[in-house]
Amino acid sequence: MDENDVLVVTRPNGVASGQPSDVSEAEEEEAESEEEPADEYEEEDSEVDERGRPSASDKAHPRLLRGPAGDPTIIPWAREIGVDPQKMHVMQTSLFRMPEEEKALKALNEPQARRRLLLPSNLSRKHSRDSDGEGLRADSRQRASFAHDIEPEPYRPSRKYARVESSASAFVGNEHAYIDAGLALGRSFRVGWGPGGTLVHLGDLCGPKGSPKTSANASTIKLTAVPLISGVAADASAQASRLLSHHLSNTVIEDDADGVPFANPSPKLTFASFVSQFPSTDQSFEPTLFRLGHALFDPLDFRLDDIPDVQYRHRIAAIRRKTELSKWLKTAVSSAMDADLRESLETKWDRTAFTLLSGYQIERACEAAADGGNVKLASLVAQCPGDAEFRADLQSQLEIWRRERTDAHISDATRKVYALLAGVADTLTGSGGSGVEQCADVDLARGLDWKRAFGLQLWYGLRMDAPIAEVFETYDSLWKEGLSSVAPPAPWYAEREDRAESRWKLPSKAEHPDALYSLIKLFADPACNLSAVLSSFSFSPSPADYRLPWHLYIVLSRCLRIRDLADRDMSVHRGSEDGDDGVEGHSPSADLLANSYASQLEQLGMIQEAVFVLLHIEGSAGRVKVIKELLTRSAPKLDDWMTRGLVGSLKIPVAWINEAKAIHALHNGNVYEAYELYLSAGLYDAAHDIAVLELAPDAVIRQDLLLLRELFEVFDGRPVSGWNDRGKVFLDYAHALTRLPQLRERLVETDGALDAEEAAELDQLSRSVPKLVSNLPDVLPDRANVRHTAAAAEMTTQLVRQLDQIRPLAIAQAQIRTPYFSDATRVRNIHSTMYERFIRTIEVA
Repeated sequence: MDENDVLVVTRPNGVASGQPSDVSEAEEEEAESEEEPADEYEEEDSEVDERGRPSASDKAHPRLLRGPAGDPTIIPWAREIGVDPQKMHVMQTSLFRMPEEEKALKALNEPQARRRLLLPSNLSRKHSRDSDGEGLRADSRQRASFAHDIEPEPYRPSRKYARVESSASAFVGNEHAYIDAGLALGRSFRVGWGPGGTLVHLGDLCGPKGSPKTSANASTIKLTAVPLISGVAADASAQASRLLSHHLSNTVIEDDADGVPFANPSPKLTFASFVSQFPSTDQSFEPTLFRLGHALFDPLDFRLDDIPDVQYRHRIAAIRRKTELSKWLKTAVSSAMDADLRESLETKWDRTAFTLLSGYQIERACEAAADGGNVKLASLVAQCPGDAEFRADLQSQLEIWRRERTDAHISDATRKVYALLAGVADTLTGSGGSGVEQCADVDLARGLDWKRAFGLQLWYGLRMDAPIAEVFETYDSLWKEGLSSVAPPAPWYAEREDRAESRWKLPSKAEHPDALYSLIKLFADPACNLSAVLSSFSFSPSPADYRLPWHLYIVLSRCLRIRDLADRDMSVHRGSEDGDDGVEGHSPSADLLANSYASQLEQLGMIQEAVFVLLHIEGSAGRVKVIKELLTRSAPKLDDWMTRGLVGSLKIPVAWINEAKAIHALHNGNVYEAYELYLSAGLYDAAHDIAVLELAPDAVIRQDLLLLRELFEVFDGRPVSGWNDRGKVFLDYAHALTRLPQLRERLVETDGALDAEEAAELDQLSRSVPKLVSNLPDVLPDRANVRHTAAAAEMTTQLVRQLDQIRPLAIAQAQIRTPYFSDATRVRNIHSTMYERFIRTIEVA
C-alpha cells in the first residue's frame, strides 16, 4: 500500500487529522531532533469519550516513537534502520491494528464506567451554568441518545451518629486512661440534667448569643434549678393535681400489645368534664379556656333528629354553635368591661352605653341611654342586633349626617353606638371638614382588648347567620393588615397591667397569640393543626409550661378526635377493638409534649402524676425507658405509700420500682440491698455482677462458705450470662472446700479404700480443682482492687492446700500458671514433681 493512500499527521496542538498537513516534513524532522524534557511526553492509557470513540489524545504522537519516556539513550528502531519515523508510523497505522484501536474497540463492547471530572483547585464558580459556557459541573452525566436512559444516582445516606447508653459506650472501664484525655474525660464536661430538673454544669449559664461573666472552672461543678413554671410552686401543684386527678378518673390503664402499661383516655373526657372542676364564678384564664372548648368542640344535643333535611340541620347546628360561642364571649369579656366602667364612673351616658355594648350588655346599655335622656336611642338599642332592614335604615341615617356634616355636632361615643346598631364594627367614616365642622373617622375598636374587638364583629359587624369562620376571618384580616386600631390577640398575661417582670424573654404579642384565639382559629380553619396552636407562650409566660397544652392535646386528639398534630404518621392506622378510629401512626411531638409536662411535674415533686403523664407516650420502648429513668431519678422518694400508688393505680410493675431502688442503693454503697432488689426485680445479670464483684470477695476472705452458697444458688438454672465462667466458680469453690476434707477423713477411716462413688467424686475433684485455680484470674481480673486480689489468693491457697493433702501431684501435673501461687506452693510443686519422678525411676528399676 502506498504511503499516500492514508495520511495521518499531527498538528502542532497534537490533534490527529485526516486532512493534509500545513507542516512540512523538514519542519517535522527538525522538531524530532529537538531535545524535549523526559517527563513531558509520557505514555498514557487510551481514553474513550462518552460516545465510545477514541479520544484525540489516544493518537500516537510522532515523538512517542523515540522509545520509553525518560531515557534518551534508547534509539528508536525506525531511526536505527534508517527509515523516517513519520512514514513508519503511517505504514503501521495502515497495515496493523494499533494498540490504541484495540483498546477503543474493547471499550465499545464494555459498559461505560462513569468517570469523575477533576476540577482545578483554583476554580471557584458558585453559580455556573452550562448555557454560559462555564458549566464545569463535576457530577454531570450525558447519554448517547434519547433511547438510552440515565440511571439515577445511587442513594448514599449521610453518616448518622447515634447516642449509646453509658454501659455500651467505649468509655466504660477507660475513665482512668489519662494518656487519652478525650477518652478519659469525654463525658465529664457535658451539661446534664439531674433529679427534679436540676442542671449540672461548669461555669455560668448564658444564652446562645451571650457570654459568661466568669470563666468555667473544670474543678467546680454547679447545680442550678432551672425554673419551668411561672408563679408559686404550691399554686402550680394544686392546679396540676386537680386536672390530673380528673383525667385519671376517666382513663383506663391497661397493657398494650408488648405487655407495657399504657394510659388510654376515655371518650367521656371532654371539655365539659373539665369545666365541672371549677366553680361557676371562676373567671380566670384556665376555666375560661375549657368553657370555650366546650362551646366549640364538645358534642351538643341540639335535638335536630326530627328535621329530615341534612342541610337545614347543619345550618341550624352552626347557628346554635355560634350562639354558644356568643354566650361564652359575653361572659369572658365581662370582667374587662366592668373594669372600664369602674374607671369611667363620671363619664357621660353615651360612653357608658358604648362600653356596655362592647360586652353585649344590651339591656344595661338601653337603661344607660334612657337614663341619659335619649329615649329614641334607647328604643333603637332595645332592637339590637336587628334585621337587615333595621341596619339599612341606620346606615342611611349615618350617610345623611355625613353628607350634611351634621356628624360634627354629635359626640364620638354617640356615633359609635349608632355605628354598632348599623352594623359598622371597624371604622366609621366622618364627613371631614375643618374648623367647627371638622369630623374625623372613628375607630370603634380603639381601646378595646382583642376579645371585645372580636365580639364587635361577632355581634354587630356581620349578619346573624354568618358562620364563625367568616367572623374570624374578618377580625383576623383587620388586625393583621393594621388598617385600624384593632388589638392583636395578645396572651392573657400580656394584657395584665399589674404583671410582674418575667424571668424569660417574652416574644411579641402577634408571634404567640392567645390560646383562646388559637382555639377559635382551630374551629374556623379546617387546615389548622394542633402543632400550630399548642405553643407554651400562648398559655403561660414560661416557655417550659406544657400543662394546659398537654391537656388540650389529649382532649382534642385522643378523646374527641377533632384534630391532630402535624407530624402524625398517617400511613399507619391502628384501629381499636370497639370500632373507633384509634391512633393514626406515631407522633414524635406527642411524646415530646408528654415528656415536657412530666419534667415539669417532676420538678414540683409530683412523681406519681409525672409517671401517669408518661404512660401516654405512644411507643412501648420509649415509654419503658422514660418511666424507668424517672423512677431512677426519684428513687429516694419511692416510699411504701408512693409504691402502692404506682403499682395499684398506675399498674407500674414492681420490678421497675425495685430496679430504681437497687440503682439508688448501689450508688449509696448498700451493695447487699442492691443485690436483693435486683433479684426481686428479676434482673439476674445485674445481681450476678454485684455478687461476683462485690459480695463474693468479702465472703471468701471471711471464709464464709455458707454465704457463698446463698449468694449464688439462686442463679443456678437461670439464664445468667457468664454463669459457668464466673458465678459457678464460687459455687464449685464452696463445694470443693466442703467435700475435700470429708473425703480425706474417709480415706483415713477406710485406710484408702473408698467405695466406687466416692472414688469417682475424688477423681472428678482432682481434675476440676486445677481448672478452678486457673480460672480465678479471669473471674476477678481487677488487680488494682485489693479485695479481688486477696480473695483470689485466698481461694488459690485453700484449694491447693486441700487438694495437696489427698492428691499431692494433681496441681503439679496440671502445670498451672497463675500469679496467685505463693512461694511455698511453688516449692512444694517442685518437690512433688521430683518425688514423682524418683518413684517412677524406682518402679522401672
